[in-house]
Amino acid sequence: MSFFSKLRDRLTRSSSKIGGGLDDLVAEGATPDTEAVPSAPQEEIAPPPAPTSVPAPVELPAPEPAPSASQSRPGMLGRLFGKSKAETEPRRELNDEMLEELEEMLIQADMGVETSLRVTANIAEGRLGRRVSSTELKELLAGEIARIMTPVAQPLPLYPKRPQVVLVVGVNGAGKTTTIGKLASQFKAAGKNVVIAAGDTFRAAAVEQLQVWGQRAGVPVMTAPEGSDPASLAFDAMTRAEAEGADLLMIDTAGRLQNRQDLMEELAKIVRVIRKKDPSAPHNTLLVLDATTGQNALNQVETFQKLADVSGLVMTKLDGTARGGVLVALADRFGLPIHAIGVGEQIDDLDAFDARDFARALVGLDG
Repeated sequence: MSFFSKLRDRLTRSSSKIGGGLDDLVAEGATPDTEAVPSAPQEEIAPPPAPTSVPAPVELPAPEPAPSASQSRPGMLGRLFGKSKAETEPRRELNDEMLEELEEMLIQADMGVETSLRVTANIAEGRLGRRVSSTELKELLAGEIARIMTPVAQPLPLYPKRPQVVLVVGVNGAGKTTTIGKLASQFKAAGKNVVIAAGDTFRAAAVEQLQVWGQRAGVPVMTAPEGSDPASLAFDAMTRAEAEGADLLMIDTAGRLQNRQDLMEELAKIVRVIRKKDPSAPHNTLLVLDATTGQNALNQVETFQKLADVSGLVMTKLDGTARGGVLVALADRFGLPIHAIGVGEQIDDLDAFDARDFARALVGLDG
């Protein structure tokens, strides 16, 4: 199964998905599509007026029965205009009431108030009063989402500097350790020499998890005794990676809440120590975000940017929420590169972020 297929399947699994919401939005206010059928053909194909002595037109003899309006329209208009699926779907007038409902639906999908208003306004521009189908509305919304996200869809940059230090940060449970393991395995498969530093020295399970990934990928994992100073481990890992000619050094850090000042200061210390070894390091600081946290992800970006100079984002657990719109809000507000997204636990469930694929999957469209 391709990554797009998995993304579409897992993003649209819930009944509260955006695609289903758009279907309901149009269906609730749909009216008969009278605009598509002009009145003139009715006069052209109507039988001639019956004499007053004849009770009803249907009883008049005729050499060739005239087709009824309902019989002739579909064939005639279908041949003339080639109706698409969208043209035969229920349609609703794009008016203020519908736009308000669309805004509310996008906000509930975690797209944020400002982004939802902007997207809705762009969709409405030049289209007010038009009657649209669900498919047309999905295409319009996907286009707006892709427009916002295309500038931030960037793979993790690789620099000639060796080792390139990649610091991975985030709150508890965001998926940092798994993300490091997957990225390291993918870079190793691409021919890169990778070293991992298990900087979460307070959680034995995190170290063990990285060691398992390291064994799978053939990547060395540097560890330190439980409870030891993670900044010292990061310094030692840089020394080893430099000596071994590694292309990439990926440093895990302990999960921390953005409101725990002591833990955030510890992260700042790791950055200071790394820069004693290489003033240009870390060359990448990846913030791993959990999609299920919704709008709280915006607060996390603000906090980690101040302390660790975040250079790019990875969004995990998009398979665990029907409200992936938070990624659109992040792109619109911060403009930080989105390097990868995750939709599961397997190594191929993390892939480079593609703006168009994500937009179409989010609204329930095929590729």
